[in-house]
Amino acid sequence: MTDFAAIILAAGKGTRMKSDLHKVLHPIAGKPMLEHLLDSFGELEPERMVVVVGDRREQVDAALSGRDVTTALQDPQHGTAHAALQAREALSGFSGNILVTFGDVPMVRADTVRGLINALDAGAKVAVLGSRPADPLAYGRIIADEDGTVSKMVEFKDASDEERAVNLCNSGLIVAHSDDMWPLLDAIDNDNAQGEYYLPDVATGAIARGDRVVVVECEADEVAGINSRAELADAEQRWQAARRLEAMADGATLKAPDTVFFSHDTVLGRDVTIDPHVIFGPGVRVANGVHIKAYTHLEGADLATCVQVGPFARLRPGAVLEEGSFVGNFVEMKKATLGPGAKASHLSYIGDATVGANANIGAGTITCNYDGYFKYQTVIGERAFIGSNSALVAPVTIGADAIVAAGSTVTRDVGAGDLRMVRAEQSVKPGWADKFHDAMKRKKAAAKKG
Repeated sequence: MTDFAAIILAAGKGTRMKSDLHKVLHPIAGKPMLEHLLDSFGELEPERMVVVVGDRREQVDAALSGRDVTTALQDPQHGTAHAALQAREALSGFSGNILVTFGDVPMVRADTVRGLINALDAGAKVAVLGSRPADPLAYGRIIADEDGTVSKMVEFKDASDEERAVNLCNSGLIVAHSDDMWPLLDAIDNDNAQGEYYLPDVATGAIARGDRVVVVECEADEVAGINSRAELADAEQRWQAARRLEAMADGATLKAPDTVFFSHDTVLGRDVTIDPHVIFGPGVRVANGVHIKAYTHLEGADLATCVQVGPFARLRPGAVLEEGSFVGNFVEMKKATLGPGAKASHLSYIGDATVGANANIGAGTITCNYDGYFKYQTVIGERAFIGSNSALVAPVTIGADAIVAAGSTVTRDVGAGDLRMVRAEQSVKPGWADKFHDAMKRKKAAAKKG
């Protein structure tokens, strides 16, 4: 495939999103839609990528920090063709195919882009991407022969009834060699109702000068633009549906697929079982044979083979569950490692901690890791037993095989094999409760008599 450069148009105001966040930065599966597009193009190793920005430029610049992507400013904004021209300086000296697309069509696949560029290698001067949506609505139409040769590109408002009956719609993506793209863009005028320079006129201009323009077709969902919250939700739904099918095809069991939500970077092993209503945030890696039970939320967690989690568990960034460990209901972990075979069965918080192999964390245990200024570490040795309702005040170390008695508040290290019991001495007063009840009943009766 010939070298190519990509121009991504992201200068619009996105007013229909009704948001302070730039439209192309709204996430799908936890990743901004612009980054979905950049990653897809990145699979093809373009020589250069330019994002044309305008409104809220600083947000886009910040999001692109660390990426090998250049930005170009469109100000004022005079249409999509005018926007593409703003990338010319950034592509100075580049000779090759130039793809122009929109930042709000994040689902475009690398294979589709490859097919579009290959159409130029096959002899076309310009290639456009089209689709056949179930409802063509007011999309611009592509009038083409059976072999894909385009005879006309027409906006819906300018189309005849016969042309509107055509269901091949323009997606907006277009590609041409740099030797053709720049002259064609320069030749576009703004003689239209909006007084703007429109990108589809690149194809119209090529046809007018006798060049061959072809259309490459793709699935409509792949090029569905996102301009509103409802369309964003629809895109999320479509992405999740595809990812669920992929997970099951790769050997995971999803008991109620529609209730499971993945992040863009979720990694699942084989024979993973996921119960209903599980949510994966970014950065989760799950090894083979793991069982994640209902209503569990995971983010930034690493689960080794044969781990069990949940139900109603929360794993926050830095949670590591080693082979065969178990986290039960209403347990929260953050920046903590649960060693092989270790258990935290219920109602516990384990933060900034290392728990040794086969240790047992009793119900209601809390690692008190924060003093309002700094975080501190708790270390629990192998086979240690932490009794229910214990508070481990970090920094503290519990030795291997040690026992912390239920209800203890531990502020000093516990040696290996030791028992630490921190409780007030119990005192018993025989008959005191009976005397108390009798006295209070008499007092209540007297109060009722007035």
